[in-house]
Amino acid sequence: MKYFPIFLTADRIHALVIGGGEVAARKIELLLKAKCRISVLSEHCCNSVERLISENDLKWLSFNYQSGHLTDFNLVIAATDDESVNKAVAQEAEQHNILVNVVDQPELCSWITPSIIDRDPMIIAMSSSGKAPLLVRMLREQVEKTLPDGYGKLADFSFKFRDHVKARVKTIRNRRTFWENILRGPIGQQVLSGDIEIAEQQLIQSLKDEIPPPQGEIVFIHTLMGDPDTLTLAAHREMQFADAVFYDAQVNPNFIEYVRRDADKFPQEIASEIMINFQHAIELAESGKKVIYLLPGHTTLPHNSSLVQSNIQVKELICGTNI
Repeated sequence: MKYFPIFLTADRIHALVIGGGEVAARKIELLLKAKCRISVLSEHCCNSVERLISENDLKWLSFNYQSGHLTDFNLVIAATDDESVNKAVAQEAEQHNILVNVVDQPELCSWITPSIIDRDPMIIAMSSSGKAPLLVRMLREQVEKTLPDGYGKLADFSFKFRDHVKARVKTIRNRRTFWENILRGPIGQQVLSGDIEIAEQQLIQSLKDEIPPPQGEIVFIHTLMGDPDTLTLAAHREMQFADAVFYDAQVNPNFIEYVRRDADKFPQEIASEIMINFQHAIELAESGKKVIYLLPGHTTLPHNSSLVQSNIQVKELICGTNI
């Protein structure tokens, strides 16, 4: 990755926007969506910037950029129409290890603004590392169509009951399953519809029901020609709920990106076509973990008596098919 994706704590940001034109106005409007402190540095400001300063009680440093005024800030945006000024801002910011963004000059930036979908407190940020803005815009349109406007209500609802669920539902995997059933089911729909009180009552009632202990399982996924685009929805869902993943050097490493990030990873030195590490996978499954075993190509699984005797649930999925 050329750029490291990161979300900064807004109330710890003291941002300086250098410039007073319409480009600066757009940057100020973006910053105002967060709770950061904002100062504007420009001798003259257009009507849009003056309005934003007045309506939001922003600090206005009414002079043009000169060296020595960046050290009170930890994030700087250079939005002037003077390339030499923008370059000087970038150089000074770099000297003081200050995050700097220079509009339309990515080579001078230590950070760039992603495309943002705002469903506060749910925030989705996307970027093509500056290479294909149109592609990002197309992707954003697709994602926005799948997210109801009130999607952030689900996040607030989850946060309100997070500690209650954690106390009642043991193990991380059980909690993931519990929350997925809640948020995808009728309770989640009630939250989106604004029937929060009814949703809360039903969630509280569901916590009174007996929660069974986690049942371990092993899911073997045949990756065929090694193209992650052939992953089925069923396989993708299994990987997102994985506690552990096994794979050898013949498996396309891009598949690992689809596995839950916190899952334990067990790369195998011996190719699966020679030996599948049934014993280790069984031990993890018997402890209640969901194990994903990625296999290159598609060959028949060898018989393993230990697996048969364990009574562990086993699934086989093949990329590009419904099985």
